[in-house]
Amino acid sequence: MSNDIKIKKGLDIKLQGAAEKVTENAIISNFYSVRPDDFHSVTPKLVVKVGAKVKAGDVLFYNKANEDVKFVSPVSGEIVEIPRGAKRKILSVKIQADKEQTFKDFGTLNVDSANADAIKSRLLESGCWAFVKQRPYDVIAKPEVTPKAIFVSAYASAPLAADLDYVLQGKEAELQAAVTALGKLTNGKVHVSVDKNGNSPLAGLSGITLHKVSGPHPSGNVGTQINKIDPVNKGETVWTVSAQDLVIIGELLLTGKFSAKRTVALAGSSVKKPRYFKTVIGSEVATMVFDNGVEKGGNDRIISGDVLTGLQVKADGYLDYYSNIITVIPEGDDYEFFGWNKPVFNKVSTSRAMTFSWLTPNKKYDLNTNTNGEHRNFVTTGTFEEVFPLDIYPMQILKACMYEDLDEMEALGMYEVAPEDFALTEFVCVSKQPHQDIIRKGLDLMLKEIG
Repeated sequence: MSNDIKIKKGLDIKLQGAAEKVTENAIISNFYSVRPDDFHSVTPKLVVKVGAKVKAGDVLFYNKANEDVKFVSPVSGEIVEIPRGAKRKILSVKIQADKEQTFKDFGTLNVDSANADAIKSRLLESGCWAFVKQRPYDVIAKPEVTPKAIFVSAYASAPLAADLDYVLQGKEAELQAAVTALGKLTNGKVHVSVDKNGNSPLAGLSGITLHKVSGPHPSGNVGTQINKIDPVNKGETVWTVSAQDLVIIGELLLTGKFSAKRTVALAGSSVKKPRYFKTVIGSEVATMVFDNGVEKGGNDRIISGDVLTGLQVKADGYLDYYSNIITVIPEGDDYEFFGWNKPVFNKVSTSRAMTFSWLTPNKKYDLNTNTNGEHRNFVTTGTFEEVFPLDIYPMQILKACMYEDLDEMEALGMYEVAPEDFALTEFVCVSKQPHQDIIRKGLDLMLKEIG
């Protein structure tokens, strides 16, 4: 028996270049990179040096604030570079991969008989704890806290997002092992949300509470699902794990190996052959991008992640730790003369003033990165509420973050939001305010002052 969640507020941004359901092995990357910045609020303490040999699963660094939370190498090889930035901040750990991969053996674990402490210990020592995040604050979960529930979204509704029903096919054993283990770490339920009209491998798992989701983006965001199922109040904690990361956790428990394999969608209008690739976390994006029609030196933006929440990477950059999509779209560095004063037919808009996208609801657009406007003070238009399905006042919580009123932030529901929940309000904002950055800074302030 499943529960239906129907989202009415939101916006589907239909873009050209969706990945075809064809999967290939990516070119094997020579180098891999793990960036501490991928793990928000973590202060890394290195345990390796340049020249050190590591196996896949060996610890690269741990969190200074909690030494139990470790971050491991996705491959075996040699540490060839540890670049640093201002104040000697560690920017990344770069590994040259071995031709033949070797894995650290953590040993198998019977999830049916293992207790919560054994499961938690295995996830911590293997580096898989990095895949468990928490609300409030949208950071890596505190191991000493017991969450009231755990949430998994197996439905991605973001523009050009990877089809999780497709990429998770055949991974039922790993998924079951992971959710069985996670179920022992909470006194509550493991909530799994799937596409109501899809065919998710997670729908048949035991030990879960199943929810079938429908509606426009951000219906697939785990934050939207938390808000509709079991909102986070003051003093409460919930954990979230992405569906593809469940596979890595499950494989660790079943085989004893940290296998950082990931199926990544290469998508976007600048890609001539959009499709799926089997690769490894931290691999070079060039191993997937340039053999598939993206012009080297072209005027395109490569994004590790989706167009709303992803991180821009250079042509010689690396796949980040959590992304399962690389998006390539045209760079919007052109200026449209009198663009504000003429009808628009080739852009997405929630307004009917001078824009006509509402006349062609099924049209797919070739959008670039141009913001089509300049940063200015907030203008009250009511458009945020049209695309924001959470039971929260978006404009008010953004302003509370900007003037750093902790009491007001708390009262408005800051404990259950994450930056990605404000990606659509940022997209439709006529004031071009960086909503996700504002929310991230607000969460960091609360984490620092309230903890």
